[in-house]
Amino acid sequence: MKILITRPRAQADDFADKLRSAGFEPILFPVIEIQPIENNIALERALEKLNCYEWVVFTSVNAVDAVFLPPSSLRDTPPIFKENGGSWRGAKIAAIGPKTAEALRKRSIEPDFVPDEYVAEAILPGLGDLQGKWVLLPRAEIARADLPEAIAKAGGIPHEIIVYRTLPATVDPNGLNALKSGVDVVTFTSASTVENFVAICKQNRLDPLNLPNNPLIACIGPITEQAAREAGFENVVVAEEYTTDGLVEEIVNRYTSRQVDRYTSRQVNG
Repeated sequence: MKILITRPRAQADDFADKLRSAGFEPILFPVIEIQPIENNIALERALEKLNCYEWVVFTSVNAVDAVFLPPSSLRDTPPIFKENGGSWRGAKIAAIGPKTAEALRKRSIEPDFVPDEYVAEAILPGLGDLQGKWVLLPRAEIARADLPEAIAKAGGIPHEIIVYRTLPATVDPNGLNALKSGVDVVTFTSASTVENFVAICKQNRLDPLNLPNNPLIACIGPITEQAAREAGFENVVVAEEYTTDGLVEEIVNRYTSRQVDRYTSRQVNG
């Protein structure tokens, strides 16, 4: 069973290993690349005044990676960020999802809050009283407006800073050939993977809504699912837990269910 992985190549290995362990054949077909903003003066100034912020909210691993650029970049991470055993001075830290929290812990930063549901809107109740308080949001260039709007509605002052861009990836010829031959599942891990996948298909004379083998469309969470449905995909499933582990589990469940259905059909017709 062939599973197409559309997330950035640098983030695909762990997902691919999980799929192999579950008995599937992962096909790497990255449709986006992540480009951190280097020499980010706006971010530098915000980080120098962390005590002005009530919260710093990380909504993705990409945001963590972009903020904590290697020491060879403009800033030297540890002295600027860490104080009192790893906490950011004067600011509490929120992380959306276990992977984002894990990325912070790798930098010796323990999040103060991680919501049970791994979507931006679910984080607001855990931030407490935001009236008149600043919230730093290091984000993607094309990030959704829902979270800053919710913060503003709660009386807070959202300060969005672009820390990375999502760019179209160079088409992988092996992945494209596999897609043309037919795969069983196409996985999406963000709205941008949906958008760029559709664009790449059209550029290569493929109808994204009428692909060979009619693959299942597996989405990591409700925001990605919404993007897939808005793009016109119908054969869509979404992971119950919004992580790659949850996505693998959903694919396993769907595959097992299909196998049982096919077996039952053969028994009835036979």
